[in-house]
Amino acid sequence: MAATAPLRARPPSESRPANPTRKASAATSRPAFINGGERGKRRAKSLHGNPSGGSPLHPGRKSINWATLGFMAAIHVLAVVALLPQFWSWQAVATFLVLYWLTACLGVTIGYHRLLSHRSFRVPHWLERFFATCGAISCQQGPIDWVGLHRHHHKFSDTEVDHHTSLKGLWWSHMGWMFEDIPAMKAVPQLTGDLAKDPYYRWLNNNFLLLQVPLAALLFWIGTVTGAGGWALVLWGIPLRLVLVYHCTWLVNSATHYWGDAPHDSGDSSRNNAWVAALTFGEGWHNNHHAFPHSARHGFGRQIDLTWMHIRLMHALGLATQVRLPAAANPNGRRRQSHGNAGRPKAVA
Repeated sequence: MAATAPLRARPPSESRPANPTRKASAATSRPAFINGGERGKRRAKSLHGNPSGGSPLHPGRKSINWATLGFMAAIHVLAVVALLPQFWSWQAVATFLVLYWLTACLGVTIGYHRLLSHRSFRVPHWLERFFATCGAISCQQGPIDWVGLHRHHHKFSDTEVDHHTSLKGLWWSHMGWMFEDIPAMKAVPQLTGDLAKDPYYRWLNNNFLLLQVPLAALLFWIGTVTGAGGWALVLWGIPLRLVLVYHCTWLVNSATHYWGDAPHDSGDSSRNNAWVAALTFGEGWHNNHHAFPHSARHGFGRQIDLTWMHIRLMHALGLATQVRLPAAANPNGRRRQSHGNAGRPKAVA
């Protein structure tokens, strides 16, 4: 396997330092990559078009997304059913934990988020597709829609254009936004041209729900032949796992915009929240992420970031390249000469 160059960090001049006068309750300024005010409205109009009967920011009439509402209601009921005593077994718990890691960590945080949305590192295309498939099994939309909406969020974070803005309250930013048709969906094609070129990603985007069918069949077969119970593994491995991964992911949209500390002037209400980071493999260091959105590492210094540990392992194995890190991610990192990239000094994480 080819040797890898040390992980790179941007020089301090390219990193935004924390604002020592900034209080954790509000942002003091809005970085250039967040489109607020009149500029945001113009940008929103160009992305969203003009919804019938309304503005580019908000539809003229609320339209309930009954399909999403019905699906969420059913999956939550089935998650409760999974907790009935007759479905309990250590095999079911193990199934849940493996699939939680496979979909929440490999799929959402590594695949959908840090790799596809922000391109904070690169991997071989076969591995990128594997991570995207794990993300699709999380049932949080296909890769194109998920990435498009996430990139939209970063463009308009905590403005009236942001589709899950915290300005509309905790419930809205956590999950309420999904139950209405949002103008942001119209912006997805313009924000995901890189992914839409791949026919496999287009297929995943249209058929991500179907992936639960072969998964359910596999779990039922394993549970039957091992004596753990086919339905037990299905219920713990799909509805219960989906619901917990959903809510942990949504906490990044809601809780980390309300509770925690904000050492960086990110221009929005994002916070670093340790307990959300523990549930989401490091995604809870949200203020770090919004201040340095293209960083492969979200937990800085002693902040535990399990997703970053996965990326660093892949880099050591020669699978992850072009890993992007700001200097703030490793303020005490040693500098040494790297001969793998033009001989320029790089910060070693």
